[in-house]
Amino acid sequence: MGSLYLVRHGQASFGAADYDQLSARGHEQCRHLGAYWRERGQRFDAVFTGTLRRHAQSLAGIAEGYGEDLPAVALAGLNEYDSEAVVRAIHPGPLSAPTDPETVKQHFRLLREGLLAWMRGETAPVGMPSHAEFAAGVAHALARVLALGVGKQALIVSSGGPISTAVAQVLGAPAETCVELNLRLRNSAVTEFAFNPKRHHLVTFNTLPHLDTADTRGHVTHA
Repeated sequence: MGSLYLVRHGQASFGAADYDQLSARGHEQCRHLGAYWRERGQRFDAVFTGTLRRHAQSLAGIAEGYGEDLPAVALAGLNEYDSEAVVRAIHPGPLSAPTDPETVKQHFRLLREGLLAWMRGETAPVGMPSHAEFAAGVAHALARVLALGVGKQALIVSSGGPISTAVAQVLGAPAETCVELNLRLRNSAVTEFAFNPKRHHLVTFNTLPHLDTADTRGHVTHA
């Protein structure tokens, strides 16, 4: 069996004009993950990322902690959906920026509803692929990993949407489950698949072994 590690990017800039930028804490989360793998002798035969800035920055943080470059293949199929477009497709009116508990709660309620509508084909968010096309991009990335062969070790650095979609594809889970998985993923969390030439198998989901010390537990974030 081979192993695939899917990592959600580190903390980005939630609520800011440009979300696609790691915070200082996000960089530290990823650096700790790289150091964790270095200490355990983890090697990677292949690395894949999306093409977003936060994906590249997260991999750079991992590589810094790892102590070696981790050359990657960037795949657009591992990019995140546009959450603002998803929400606007069901709520075209103005919304306050999610800067306090109430507006954050409203944002995620609308996001949940918008994601389900998109996944069911009920909406077509502006500038986004259909959900079938989005899911096909994730499936393509998983197929690239299967093609590596038995015993290989692979890393994917991406976002909550593609990672939850990958898990749902492996488990045959419905749309509602996929959305709930998506909204539970923590920054820099690791999800592990084992794979043989035919398919992937879920081993762990949403783990943070690199942040499980007295000094790092306060680094855990969700957005």
